[in-house]
Amino acid sequence: MNTPPTTRLRLGIVLAYGAPSFASVAIAIVMGIHLPVFYSDTVLVPLGAIALVKALVRAFDAVTDLPTGWLSDRTRTRWGRRRPWIAVGAPIAGVSFWLLFSPPVDLEGTAAIGWLGLTYGLFYLGHTAYIIPHYGLGAELTEDYHERSRIFGWREGFVIVGTLVAAVVPPFLSDMLGGERAAFAAFGGVTAVTLVLLYWNLVARVQERPDYAERPANPLVPGIRRALRNRIFRVVLLAHVVHAITAGIPPVIAPFFIKYVLMPDNAGALLGSYLAAYFGGGLLTLPAWLWIARTQGKRFAWLASMVPGFFGLLGMMLLGPGDEGLAIGLAVLAGSGFGPSVFLVQSILADVIDYDELHTGLRREAQYTAFWSFLQKFAVIPSASIPLAVLGASGFVPNAVQSESVQWTIRIMLGAAPAAIAVLTFLIALRYPLTQKAHEAIRAGIASHEQGATVPDPLTGRLLAPPLVGAESETGWFLDHFSARELELIERKEPRSVLLRVVGATVGAVALCATSATLGLRSLANWEQDPGISTVLWVVAAGISFSAVIYHGIRTAAALRLVREPPLPAAVGAHRELIRGTWSHNVPTRSD
Repeated sequence: MNTPPTTRLRLGIVLAYGAPSFASVAIAIVMGIHLPVFYSDTVLVPLGAIALVKALVRAFDAVTDLPTGWLSDRTRTRWGRRRPWIAVGAPIAGVSFWLLFSPPVDLEGTAAIGWLGLTYGLFYLGHTAYIIPHYGLGAELTEDYHERSRIFGWREGFVIVGTLVAAVVPPFLSDMLGGERAAFAAFGGVTAVTLVLLYWNLVARVQERPDYAERPANPLVPGIRRALRNRIFRVVLLAHVVHAITAGIPPVIAPFFIKYVLMPDNAGALLGSYLAAYFGGGLLTLPAWLWIARTQGKRFAWLASMVPGFFGLLGMMLLGPGDEGLAIGLAVLAGSGFGPSVFLVQSILADVIDYDELHTGLRREAQYTAFWSFLQKFAVIPSASIPLAVLGASGFVPNAVQSESVQWTIRIMLGAAPAAIAVLTFLIALRYPLTQKAHEAIRAGIASHEQGATVPDPLTGRLLAPPLVGAESETGWFLDHFSARELELIERKEPRSVLLRVVGATVGAVALCATSATLGLRSLANWEQDPGISTVLWVVAAGISFSAVIYHGIRTAAALRLVREPPLPAAVGAHRELIRGTWSHNVPTRSD
């Protein structure tokens, strides 16, 4: 077996690729931590309106991920398929972010809510346009197993530095410039310019690989179906989504924990120190995790990185007034596992996409990362909103000494809930089977397929013929618009039954979307309060069902074509056999 040679990228290219994450994450942190307080206390927008706008916009943001990934994979220009999206998306996001934190002084009422919704929504539109291609480009820069960890490790270093800056700088600017409006306008302007310059530098310096950019793309719905047949991807995706369930809790609950459980003299200063300790711990330990991943493998490093967070957050439950020093120490411990949870999983995802290429013959980085981001965002929305509703229901009183039950509610949400999810994520991640040796065999198998050879699947031992091309391949992609039951109906020459099933699914998705949106608006009792748990869940349901409308709408168009041009039953039977012969028995023979 000939193993593809190791290719080490120049440091300048790695830095140019990773540096934009510094500004991108600084913006994300400011929006996650400071936006609600800025608009409620300074712009005087009701909390209920802020919370609902956040949930609606983030649901819209998640919905746009899949189409963006699909479009990025299909873009064909002389500048490549990723870089044009990045070049346009970054300035849209940068300008929108600056406008979001620079509202007119006389803005109030409905106009202020409209300004928030418009600029917030435009920011995420631009953000999606650049971030999905950015992630997809990273997986394409190299095929080397360890070099991918290096690329995403450097990027994660910029992420942590940007997080530290965003956590510490705004409070100091407020004191220096005499108010929050001036502070956030200045921070927004500088960060927006930095974002655009760093991403344009990436566009100028990081070239796309022609052999990837010129490969054919695939339809959206069949691409999703084929991605979900990849068992390794399902394992990594499930672990990622489960981890995201409580990912939004710490930034929301940490200020309440510090102010009402630790009760220091200066809660703002301790919050800054806490955030600096958490992300500083991640930055300082990042080189060690890179070394562990290189020497022990990505799987071992990924599993090991979950341990510090588990004990660090669980330890927070034991703290009380006067335990500021212990809180900082536990924040460093918990933060030391933060970096690998991001860069290692991104590196692992790139390896999983290689496994997909072995089976399909196509590169689909952006579509994989878009689907990945789509589910993760919907999982995060409740974790960023529901804790506030739970806290309110527990008897929380602002600016007062809290009862013991309220304090324990805060402790449980900050410590026990994320710790429990960490255990579940660990158990799921244990099933991830891909090693460096298997990955090298995958890359060699892809090269052999290009020469027309049949190769064994490194994980199952099954023989894989080169992926189909030409008319047979087009027929296979078309048939992947339909489920296993629908393929049976097609093989029995019942295309109209398939059309009725698909139209019924589309109508059901439309009805669910409309019902969820209506019930969500009705459940919002008062614009002056945070929305309840039901409101947030209805918004999430509306966003997911809207995505289902798009999904089944595309399938409806395919079903209409099916009625007009039904394929031969033999072709359908051969396609079903092909699915059973490759993906359906994709069970790894060993776990390490």
